[in-house]
Amino acid sequence: MGAHWIHGPSPENPVFRLAAVYGLLDEAALSEENQQVEVGGHPLLPAVCYSSAGQVLSLDLVEEAKELFTSLLGQTREFLHQPQVPVPSVGQFLRQEVARRVKEWPDDDETKWLKLAVLNTLFKLECCVSGTHSMDLVALGPFGEYAMLPGLDCTFPGGYEGLPGCMLPSLPEESVVFHKPVTAVRWGGSYREEGQEGPSFPVQVECEDGERFLADHVIVTVPLGFLKEHHEAFFDPPLPPRKADAVRRLGFGTNNKIFLEFEQPFWPADCQLIQAVWEDESPLAEAGPDPQAGWFRKLPVFLVLQPPEQYGHVLCGFIAGKESEYMETLSDAEVLTALTDVFRRLTGNLHLAPPKSMLRSQWHSAPYTRGSYSYVAVGSSGDDIEALAQPLPEDAADPQTLQVLFAGEATHRTFYSTTHGALLSGWREADRLLHLYDPARSQQHEPRP
Repeated sequence: MGAHWIHGPSPENPVFRLAAVYGLLDEAALSEENQQVEVGGHPLLPAVCYSSAGQVLSLDLVEEAKELFTSLLGQTREFLHQPQVPVPSVGQFLRQEVARRVKEWPDDDETKWLKLAVLNTLFKLECCVSGTHSMDLVALGPFGEYAMLPGLDCTFPGGYEGLPGCMLPSLPEESVVFHKPVTAVRWGGSYREEGQEGPSFPVQVECEDGERFLADHVIVTVPLGFLKEHHEAFFDPPLPPRKADAVRRLGFGTNNKIFLEFEQPFWPADCQLIQAVWEDESPLAEAGPDPQAGWFRKLPVFLVLQPPEQYGHVLCGFIAGKESEYMETLSDAEVLTALTDVFRRLTGNLHLAPPKSMLRSQWHSAPYTRGSYSYVAVGSSGDDIEALAQPLPEDAADPQTLQVLFAGEATHRTFYSTTHGALLSGWREADRLLHLYDPARSQQHEPRP
């Protein structure tokens, strides 16, 4: 329902290294060949591309559009550290370049029209990757700072939960407490157990049920979406202006999954990815005013879960942005009806049997996430990520006074939005504290087999 792939499964990726040590991956993922593949942030999968006219589009046409999009996306990384950018956002740059290239295409009008429709699907897919409503919201200048690791993106055969499942037993018994929502982090104080004369602590964590925890240090890893809504009341005293501004400026969007189980597959046996292309859409056309009316059009791809012997005939669709948020407000029956109609239109089979079951994530509605993951929005930069990661108090002359530390994917400057970025940020803050007490113990992350 949450993290899906290990992006860039190679030695530089700590999630991959942990998964390998714990024996959670299959032989293909562990092969030297797979670890060296450069995929540019997207898994390479055998695909079929259906159009809204009920046709299977030519693989050559789709590949030509994909190569153009990949090339243009690569160009966006060239503006990193440039004093000026031609336009503020990634989306504006991509559209500007597409508009220029279209004039040079030798194709007939129908082929141009189809290529633009495929490009529009790729724009939607990139919204899912970036966790944003529109690439017009993603800042062009800092976009190249996001780092991609080599390796053919892979999944955990037993599910991502296998990783924390292996890590938890190494912690002291009862040290992890669940179902304890935190309502406030009070810092810069002198707190004691009620009625006790013992030592005082600078930090007090208050829970919804009234229980309080006293600490020398606390590491806050709540999602940026939660901070955007609650940071003013969550911290006492409030976050310093520089950090609060970073919370406001950085982007945080929604990317949801919709799992659909079918009695029988309608896709080819070797297909691992279904792309949906709406022939009346183009990245050069103005966006419609109402994302709710055609919310289902924002689903660019459906992943075929592998292997079918384990999962059955299941598709996993991805949907980002305002349409994704609207989808969360609909009933299961409404979503199922809409997507049945979509598949009937895409395949041209008006009698295609509907999915027999459905499961979906609802990350925007979830009160402690309010979305999925972060991106560097127009008006923000990697400096905001650094500001968010800065411990409190900011002006501590003595590092021993570190009280509130921050981790989570939104605090990693080059791996934001990823699980490996989240893990590395946690190790960073653990190191920061370990160094206070025993400098020799820091920088030791590798698990024991």
